[in-house]
Amino acid sequence: MSTQSVDVQWSEEMAFRANVNGHEIILDLPIESGGKDAGPRPKPLLLVALAGCTGMDVISILKKMKVEPEYFNVRAEGNVTEEHPKYFTAIHLVYEFRGKDLPMDKLQRACDLSQERYCGVSETLKKALTITSEIRILD
Repeated sequence: MSTQSVDVQWSEEMAFRANVNGHEIILDLPIESGGKDAGPRPKPLLLVALAGCTGMDVISILKKMKVEPEYFNVRAEGNVTEEHPKYFTAIHLVYEFRGKDLPMDKLQRACDLSQERYCGVSETLKKALTITSEIRILD
């Protein structure tokens, strides 16, 4: 088993600087919450991690299948509780593709493999909430 770590250092007001794989991410709150809106809030970054992880898997799998979409996007939509602590209860992934000759069976297989076998972020989150998904082929 390996260990991963990040440092998240307080900068000023409500802003923090995170060092992730040598890249800096600034986290902050909106002005009305005491921040300066200098960066994203932490909770949506959980959606970014999931969408990025599964998206990278899907593209990698599709390349092996010799399928290359002209456009690919993963939208992650999270349901959040109203009361504190506000947390995600469910996340819905929308895999959006555009391109010529996109075989739906291969798109589905790539998305399923990501969710069922390869995406570590998905596997972690599934222990705490429901993840659903759909595929859309755009014009």
